[in-house]
Amino acid sequence: MPTKSIPLTEDLHAYVLAHGSPPDALARELIDETVALLPADAEMQIAPEQAGLLTFLTRLVNARQAVEVGTFTGLSSLAIARGLPADGRLTCFDISEEYTAVARRYWARAGVEDRIELRIGPAAETLRSLPVEPHLDFAFVDADKPGYPSYWAELVPRMRTGGLIVVDNVLRGGRILAPQTVADRAIAEFNEAVLDDERVELVMLPIADGLTLARRR
Repeated sequence: MPTKSIPLTEDLHAYVLAHGSPPDALARELIDETVALLPADAEMQIAPEQAGLLTFLTRLVNARQAVEVGTFTGLSSLAIARGLPADGRLTCFDISEEYTAVARRYWARAGVEDRIELRIGPAAETLRSLPVEPHLDFAFVDADKPGYPSYWAELVPRMRTGGLIVVDNVLRGGRILAPQTVADRAIAEFNEAVLDDERVELVMLPIADGLTLARRR
């Protein structure tokens, strides 16, 4: 048996998707619209299997208070909101009115807009508007890579014991072993820093572009 994750061919990736809960028609429409509207930026959208995992994890930790840093056109926030109870709350932080206008339409169509608050502005600043006491159950970070340390610094103290932070793009397309860009180097430094953070326990998973799951001790 393999002692490490096996490479995913196109056919094997299709098999993985076919053997998990698939995106419903609305999520698929959002995925397709993002590609059609923003072909140059569509790679910022999370992978379909990540969307399913976000819903799964949100439910698994019984999240009622969640945060997302980096919303784009809304696939990840839609997935998280669908994992919350009817009285749950997701606060989204983003800097783009253009991208999040798409997200707002799909939140409304999915019937989850009453669970979501969108705050526009630099997340390193707007995150400070959250209550400072530990109250968050779940957080997802998928924004500008040099900003990750700042987002981490704001989020970790606000997570309740057992709360979960999920961080995307921690493998940088494999370049994490030989960083080539400012973003690559920022994530390499971030990965080392969180490894030494005794407030959390970590697992890094080779899903899509890499996910770090951090559970607050």
